[in-house]
Amino acid sequence: MKTTFYFVAMVLVFLVFAIPSSEAQDIPNPVVDTVHIYGNCGMCKSTIEKSAFVKGEAMADWDRNTDMAVITFDSTKTTIEKILKRIADAGYDNELYRAPDKVYNKLHGCCQYERKPQ
Repeated sequence: MKTTFYFVAMVLVFLVFAIPSSEAQDIPNPVVDTVHIYGNCGMCKSTIEKSAFVKGEAMADWDRNTDMAVITFDSTKTTIEKILKRIADAGYDNELYRAPDKVYNKLHGCCQYERKPQ
């Protein structure tokens, strides 16, 4: 009985490490770009990453300590400009676009980062 348990446990551990789980692998023709996106907290991270995400097309991984996002996208389906526009439209200023004031003002208080003058 113990032998069967250990065998099953070893198989599960192998499967966890052997099967890649990265969503980035689901993006064909990937281009990776690193960009600055303003934000403050975990809610910002969630909103930024959800705004960038389109299955099979684009995804972002935003670091709240550096305000930098690694964006992976299919270069045949979208551009970095389109992705950053979606993020700005969600309320987050970035290298290319300033979020609309109305949207920024509706962000939760902890998400209202210090904006740079226009």
